[in-house]
Amino acid sequence: MKIAILGAGAWGTALAISLSARHRVTLWARDAAQVAAMSASRCNQRYLPEIPLPQELLLSADLDATLSGTDLILIAAPVSALRTTLLQIAPRSAPVPVVWACKGFEAGSSQLPHQVVAEILPPDFPSGVLSGPSFALEVARGLPTALTLASADGEFAKRIAQALHHARLRIYSSTDVIGVEVGGAVKNVMAIAAGIADGLGLGHNARAALITRGLAEIARLGLKLGGHAETLAGLSGAGDLILTCTGDLSRNRRVGILLAQQQTLSDILRQLGHVAEGVYTVREVHHLAQRMNVDMPICAAVYRVLYEQLAAASAVEALLNRAPNSEFAT
Repeated sequence: MKIAILGAGAWGTALAISLSARHRVTLWARDAAQVAAMSASRCNQRYLPEIPLPQELLLSADLDATLSGTDLILIAAPVSALRTTLLQIAPRSAPVPVVWACKGFEAGSSQLPHQVVAEILPPDFPSGVLSGPSFALEVARGLPTALTLASADGEFAKRIAQALHHARLRIYSSTDVIGVEVGGAVKNVMAIAAGIADGLGLGHNARAALITRGLAEIARLGLKLGGHAETLAGLSGAGDLILTCTGDLSRNRRVGILLAQQQTLSDILRQLGHVAEGVYTVREVHHLAQRMNVDMPICAAVYRVLYEQLAAASAVEALLNRAPNSEFAT
């Protein structure tokens, strides 16, 4: 299969490395200088400097050439660049399958990625989302990873999942696009909260409670939007949440740790150098929860820390002082 991966950040590069052993893969970046540097060094120095690029992996800054004759387009750009990437694809490509691997809600519109795709691409483009518990560095190193590929077309999801699946990158199919996308988006907000708890030294008990209550919030929103409970308890829900809230490679958890140290958000983002989707997702999730009357106190607390300058310790204190309730109250 000829695969075009659009977006040469850490995740796009990791997927390109992983899939290039079995497929003819071209990794595209809009920045020609970045492509030239990767071609010269055979590594992505900015995002994955530890991992050499396979010789069979093709690199390109020419979108027309990248899309020519491709069997699958895999968009690995952040949510903020999804719409512009789709607008570039639509007039250039025949109706070939499109899969996106970004996580979040679009800023301003609060739309999930599949809603943005539906606005831009004609319905004859088969499409789906690839998500799940996955650090780019581990995928690039060939460590075992399991993901979910979801599409409204169940046969398409099975076919593409089977094509991309290999021993070190296990891919399961699903028809619950909403559940997969909500799980992948909101877990980044919960990872910031987990980082705050860890940064304040609240211990493993507090982290376990936060992850579990965070999953309850994700499920409330996911079900309200039309997702399925089993999806939110699966790889792209609970699985991704656990990884992002506990792993040292999590950028969103790192944001929370630094917030607990009373660093400013602008300073934190400069230090990271990579996108931390939870910083932007929390704004859309908070407003969406308010509009839909979904109780999401952890998300609300993270929003107040990031955008209302509430001290991280004060946000935690407010959560701890909430009145007790039934564990499974909706």
